[in-house]
Amino acid sequence: MPTVNSGKVLVTGANGFIAVWVVKTLLEQGFSVRGTVRSESKAIHLRDVFKSFGDKFEVVIVEDITKEGAFDDAVKDIDAIEHTASPFHFKADDPDELIGPAVHGTTGILKSALKYGTAVKRIVVTSSCAAVLTVGTTPRVYSEENWNEGSVNEVREQGRAATQPAKYRASKTLAERAAWAFVQDAQGGLPWDLVVLNPPFVFGPAIHGVGDTPESLNESAREWYLKVVKGEIDDEGLANTGSSYVDVRDLALAHVLALQKSEAGGERIIVSAAPYKWQDWVNVAHRLDPKVPAGNTAYDPAKAEHFFQYAPEKERKILGVPFRTLEQTTKDTLDDLRARGWL
Repeated sequence: MPTVNSGKVLVTGANGFIAVWVVKTLLEQGFSVRGTVRSESKAIHLRDVFKSFGDKFEVVIVEDITKEGAFDDAVKDIDAIEHTASPFHFKADDPDELIGPAVHGTTGILKSALKYGTAVKRIVVTSSCAAVLTVGTTPRVYSEENWNEGSVNEVREQGRAATQPAKYRASKTLAERAAWAFVQDAQGGLPWDLVVLNPPFVFGPAIHGVGDTPESLNESAREWYLKVVKGEIDDEGLANTGSSYVDVRDLALAHVLALQKSEAGGERIIVSAAPYKWQDWVNVAHRLDPKVPAGNTAYDPAKAEHFFQYAPEKERKILGVPFRTLEQTTKDTLDDLRARGWL
């Protein structure tokens, strides 16, 4: 299996919450980076953030990732690709608002790499645990063998009436399925190999372009702000709802390690730090800053039932990311919010 320890890496959707940290981590490790964004206005912030890296960083415009050949020029003279571009929001009416860009963006980058990415050795696709989990009523530990067929079926049967989480989860599942199908159909005839990373909820400080209000944060960061800092969740929700998480900076490192570790080639890898209930975040945040509401003071973490846990063995063996603690992620997120005047 090939490894990529130097050269130029293409990062799609480079202005995204996760992608900006991927770009930063790559640059700090000596790579050159070409990032794609949808418009010139989105490129301005990135050029400013990474201006100290000079010509090691460049931005190109790909207005519509669903168009045939959208990435044809972007993949030229590239050694590896980090494909992060995919919509994440809970506002879609038609499920295809999410599914179309997710699937066509993913297959499009693979097609372009095959046609014009003559130097590409490895492609890393950012999928999600949304493509792994199945919503249920009992605690469960998921592994890379699991697929979320439930959300796909819900969307197929209900269309626009499907829940917003189901629409998003279906988009991630179908996009990842399409990536693996592309590789399988090539029957070993590809000059590069594929790695897929599946994170759960991604939290942490933001360095992408954020507006002047918390409402402009990306989906996961905004949810963290509203539930942890603003207390917009009741005691029952604090004690009984949650998932698993990974710090955005650790996920970015995983993207780099996925290029550097030969054994990652051809693998689907869940990148998850730990499970949580929302009160776990609140407990730490309130201790660090008493202005944060105390939440459910009767919560006992020892009695918490975690419905979405992920087997860590594959990631630990192949990538070995030294995950930040929930406490560290909380501290750094609060510091970021405080610096923006939102705390």
